[in-house]
Amino acid sequence: MQAKSSIVAAVLVAALAGGTQAAEVKVLSSNAVKTALEELAPQFEKATEHKLVITFGTAAGLKTNIENGETFDVAILTAGAVDDLIRQGKVATRTDLVRSGAGVAVRKGAPKPDISTTDAFKRALIAAKSIGYVEQGATGIYLKGLLERLGIAEELRPKIKLLKTNAAQAVADGEAEIGMTQISEILPFPGAELVGPLPAEIQLHTVFPAGLGAGARQPEAAKALIAFLTAPPAAAVFKAKGLDPAK
Repeated sequence: MQAKSSIVAAVLVAALAGGTQAAEVKVLSSNAVKTALEELAPQFEKATEHKLVITFGTAAGLKTNIENGETFDVAILTAGAVDDLIRQGKVATRTDLVRSGAGVAVRKGAPKPDISTTDAFKRALIAAKSIGYVEQGATGIYLKGLLERLGIAEELRPKIKLLKTNAAQAVADGEAEIGMTQISEILPFPGAELVGPLPAEIQLHTVFPAGLGAGARQPEAAKALIAFLTAPPAAAVFKAKGLDPAK
């Protein structure tokens, strides 16, 4: 109860400081923070009377939409995507929110392979009947290069499934024996279990900043949202969903 009171107080201060009226805030967000935002959004809306209209997708796909002219107030993408949009003049400011690691998922109740070392990870992938990841997701883009560096890309090619949906859903549905994605996308997903993070020496740490749209239609409300998402109580929600504070 105290945490919720603190988060409401923090966002009210941010909203009042900006002198905002109730507004509709358009947010484009990576799937990596989806479950956290789904919990935080109603709290923000209740505290400020702003309404959030959130579109979730891969960071790469949402970045392309922005480059093609899609309007937005706040974009929560990978650091690289936000930085590139700043260079293009489409994002005005960057505020780091969270950092996420990549992990391995299997169907709930299925045996968990050993992935404690890089060699064990390689053996687990070679032994798997099928491996799934989202091709344009931050993890998927990284994995393409990683498998090449590990020297197993050709051996795995016949069993790789390039997914359109969440890798955790794919393993839950039996579409893939092993799925790889951001840990924050595995933990809350029913039907899938986290085997563990990628081994430390090959781990992918992805920072997800909030970018204020250069052409934001509701800039003050957007700033209030970013302030809300960087408040300590929001950080506690992110952490519970498998995301670490970016600081």
